[in-house]
Amino acid sequence: MAFLPPDLAVRPAAGNLREHVSRTLRLAGPVIVARCGMLIMITADTIMTGQAGGQELAYLGLAFAPHITMLVIGIGLLSGTVILVSQADGAGRKHESGRILWVAMLDALILGLILSLVLFKGEAFLLLFGQEPELAAGGGKAMLMFAWGMPAIYLFTAVSMFLEGIGRVKPGMIVMLAANLVNIAFNWVLIYGHLGFEPGGAAGAVLATSLTRWLMFFAIFTYIFLMADRHALGIFQPITGLVKLQFRFLRLGIPMALSYAFETTAFMTITMLAGWLGAASIAAYQAAMNVNGLCFMVAIGMSTATAVRVGNAIGRHDRHGMAMAGWVGTVLILLAMVPLAAIVALFPQTLASIFNKEADVVPIIVSALFVVAFLIPSDGVQGVLLGALRGAADIWPTTALGFFSFWIVMVPLAVLFGFQFEGGIPGLLWAEVVAITLAAVLFGWRFRVISRRDILPFF
Repeated sequence: MAFLPPDLAVRPAAGNLREHVSRTLRLAGPVIVARCGMLIMITADTIMTGQAGGQELAYLGLAFAPHITMLVIGIGLLSGTVILVSQADGAGRKHESGRILWVAMLDALILGLILSLVLFKGEAFLLLFGQEPELAAGGGKAMLMFAWGMPAIYLFTAVSMFLEGIGRVKPGMIVMLAANLVNIAFNWVLIYGHLGFEPGGAAGAVLATSLTRWLMFFAIFTYIFLMADRHALGIFQPITGLVKLQFRFLRLGIPMALSYAFETTAFMTITMLAGWLGAASIAAYQAAMNVNGLCFMVAIGMSTATAVRVGNAIGRHDRHGMAMAGWVGTVLILLAMVPLAAIVALFPQTLASIFNKEADVVPIIVSALFVVAFLIPSDGVQGVLLGALRGAADIWPTTALGFFSFWIVMVPLAVLFGFQFEGGIPGLLWAEVVAITLAAVLFGWRFRVISRRDILPFF
């Protein structure tokens, strides 16, 4: 590749295990902070809404489930961005990155507008899933506030994935850290009704998040236009081969979106099941899953780093490097998640009191967190292995394994453990433990299979 300019040279392979670990951590660190920042924003919403009352927290929990389902499905459609960019980067074809970015942003905008229309019908959606009219009305109002920020969060995601694909992960981290401070300030005004505003409760918290998401997008979009190497990355070049590139996006994005859809709709179904147990139970479930989600953000960061490094290795036809990238990420996440699980197991009462102090809610949160401690390590491992498989563009087999784990196993077990065995919220969570552990085993098997054969780059 000596004919390539220095900024377009093939990304070299890691020389040894220590370098594999170092590269993964350098990529993962800022992404972990950024992803944690995204969930910290939701955690701040949850905590500050919980202080406004358990009923408002229940509204937030019900609104969050369908919102996060739509959000994650959309992220799946956009995931081709990081795969195409990282593989092009690994092969020394950075100049193709710019047109990938513009196609991703166009898809993000259209998708955000479409799903915003769905969220406008939030109350009817919740009633359809058997929620009590009062809960459906409060949750539907919060879902409406989520609608306003959907285009923004998709646009931010597309730009962030582009930057992650070229290994530039710090801008997303900085934007997320600043956004959390802005969101807390907005929450203080809109949840509790300061500075002359009416108290908005859960709906106010979500409106604060939507406003913050637009600021996040404008900040990171500005960074893209100020980058010194924007011309070398092809950001200002004419977008040629649009139809062909869009087709590649859809070939990656549709099965990925289905994969995310199977997982998130299964979890949304369990949230709806938790709602059948009453306001206190859904509030407790929301708090417990928020703790798990915060820990999982570490896995998301490691998963992103692993996907990028797997994509880089495939771009340079390095099968050994691909395998090392996947397994190193898996071991690192296990080393990170076990201590986090221990903290949750040792301090459930303290964690529960952060989210809510009502006498009928806190005991349920404590019992739920005991189960979450078992969920955290398996969730981390399956998340990183899923990232490795997606970095390798192993789409349809991975989608099938996810569908089996989450819909064929998890949802029926949730009904069995939660209702037939009268396990309540802990029963629902034990079903998640079984299914996610199964997913981790199946994804590990699949990555072992594909890492032993040559894979052609997808770009």
